[in-house]
Amino acid sequence: MSSLLLFFSSSCSLLLLLLFLSAPCLKVLVLIPTLEQLISSKETALTSEKARWMSSCYPCHVQSFSPPYSDSKNLIYHLKGCQGLGNKGSSPFTSVVSAAKVCGAAAESPSVKRLHLLVADKDFSFKAGQWVDFFIPGVSVVGGFSICSSPRLLKQERMIELAVKYANHPPALWIHNQCTLDSEVAVRVGGEFFFDPQPTDASRNLVLIAGGVGINPLLSILRHAADLHRDWANKGSGYEVGTIKLFYSAKNTSELLFKQNILDLVNEFPEKIACSLHVTKQTTQISAELQPYITEGRITEKEIRDHISKETLFYICGPPPMTDFFSKQLENSHVPKEHICFEKWW
Repeated sequence: MSSLLLFFSSSCSLLLLLLFLSAPCLKVLVLIPTLEQLISSKETALTSEKARWMSSCYPCHVQSFSPPYSDSKNLIYHLKGCQGLGNKGSSPFTSVVSAAKVCGAAAESPSVKRLHLLVADKDFSFKAGQWVDFFIPGVSVVGGFSICSSPRLLKQERMIELAVKYANHPPALWIHNQCTLDSEVAVRVGGEFFFDPQPTDASRNLVLIAGGVGINPLLSILRHAADLHRDWANKGSGYEVGTIKLFYSAKNTSELLFKQNILDLVNEFPEKIACSLHVTKQTTQISAELQPYITEGRITEKEIRDHISKETLFYICGPPPMTDFFSKQLENSHVPKEHICFEKWW
């Protein structure tokens, strides 16, 4: 509360000005202490976790590793500046805002950079297919990036994976041009696009339709489904996954993200997982390894229609024209709306 009073007392002129503004602006004043309380409530827990973080061995382990945002006040002040700038669907009052540290970065394609983030807050969780608000110190604009890793990776190693396409959007520019190992950020889960079956739910087939970087949330769903199938095969209990077919389109094979990860899952579970990879502007020879899975040209309506059944759920993520086209075609084919999920990012 003392920091809140200091914040208000040092901004008297701003308060006087805001009193004359419209109701939506006054709502910002109400939200600021609520968000501060949310973050402050994590400060003690974050500090108490320091020993565990320093002794933990992760793939990105470095000497003298300290927890992300050990000075959590910096995070509080930064998030005050970002309040109200989160993406549609995020919920600052029900979702955990966690500090995170970049512990891995690599080029996934000529235009996409892959990040591994070590997440500080043990209460942070997500469902396969969701995205994160991405808060960067010193950048007032909040990013929104789909998580492409499975929830199990977070549970086992406290890590999430993102793949961000180059763009003039400030958060994407920061990731491509300034982000380095050990860069500190904050993340908050959002979104209603997810696959989170419970053990007693009826088995469903999945058809995943991706365009470009829209593969990210669908890869998370694919990986999660594979984890669920491993559990079922090993223990004979849990959720029984149906068949999974991935349709994925990109400009060329170099822009087919995570293609080796996808093929690894197809080869591990040939009776469960299949993929059809489409390229629309391929100018070079396609490798022998990829050739059996590649179709030159766009994903067609007929390909999707052949997979329609009462037991099938459809997840679509890509450019708006693509998601609009396939969602409307599925509705016209009498697929129930509750069986069609889509996400648009462009």
